[in-house]
Amino acid sequence: MRAKDRIAVIQLFDLLEARYALRVIWALSDGHPQTFRLLQDSVGGVTPNTLNTRLKQLRAARLVDHGGDGYRLTSQGTDLARRLVEVQQFAPKWVQRQNRLAALPRSAASDSSLQSTAQPLSAA
Repeated sequence: MRAKDRIAVIQLFDLLEARYALRVIWALSDGHPQTFRLLQDSVGGVTPNTLNTRLKQLRAARLVDHGGDGYRLTSQGTDLARRLVEVQQFAPKWVQRQNRLAALPRSAASDSSLQSTAQPLSAA
């Protein structure tokens, strides 16, 4: 990967690592516009100030836009959300593996390289 590409990835990760950024994108990924209040409910647990800050950042990054009917993803935001579908497919398999490892006796779990992370996970 070229240095220029690495910088671009780091910049995108910096944006997406901000609290609730990915949740906002995910909540809007169905293509339906959402009002601020509906988006706050969809994201869950986010304060109005944090959501407002995140929306400003995502709008500045041209991933989210606001129209008369609410917030929605831009074409770039939609492209990013499409790429997150692989995460959606990966997540249940990962949780299932984590739960299996957590259920193993301590000695059997130590044979796994994931032993330190083998804790039961709830399906959120």
